[in-house]
Amino acid sequence: MKCGTFATVGLASAVIAGAASADVTVDVIDFSAVGGQFSELFASGALTGTLTGVGVDLVLTGSENFTWADDFTIMVFDDSSNALLQAGGFTDQGALERIGWANGASGTDGTTVIDTQSLATPLNAPFTVLIGNGYNPGGNGTWNGTLTLLGVNLVPAPGALALLGMAGLAGRRRRG
Repeated sequence: MKCGTFATVGLASAVIAGAASADVTVDVIDFSAVGGQFSELFASGALTGTLTGVGVDLVLTGSENFTWADDFTIMVFDDSSNALLQAGGFTDQGALERIGWANGASGTDGTTVIDTQSLATPLNAPFTVLIGNGYNPGGNGTWNGTLTLLGVNLVPAPGALALLGMAGLAGRRRRG
C-alpha cells in the first residue's frame, strides 16, 4: 500500500464535530489519489470514542484507468499497524473487516457514492484513519463531498483546552 501526504493528494478538509452527536464529518474537497495511495486523515489519539459506522456522500469528479466512485476507501489501523477496517475499494487491503459501498460502481465523472454502513465489530479509539483509492491498479481518482465517522469525537487540541481553562479562571474572580 502506498502512502501519500496531504500536500501531494490535494485534500482540504474542514472538520465539524458535534459533542452531542459523537460523529466527525470531514469535507472532502478535490481529494485525489492514484490506485493504492492512502493519506492519513487522523493520527492515533486524534479521535475518542468507539467507531460504530462510516458514511460517505461523494461525487467522483475525475477518473483515470478504471477508478470508480466506490473505490474511495476509508482505512482504520490500530497502533500496531494492523488493518482493522476497509470501507470501499475494489482491492482487498487485508483488513479484518471489509465493507463495500452500496453504490458508485462507475468511473464516469459525476457518479455518486452515497452510503452509510455499520461496523460488525465497533472499534475503540485509539486508531489511525487513512483515506485513499482502494483500486490498487487504478489510475487517479478525484472525489468531492463528505465522509462521516460515526460514534467518535475529535480530541480537543491542548491550546484550546488551555484557553477554556483560562476563561474559567477569569470567570471565577471575586467581584468587589
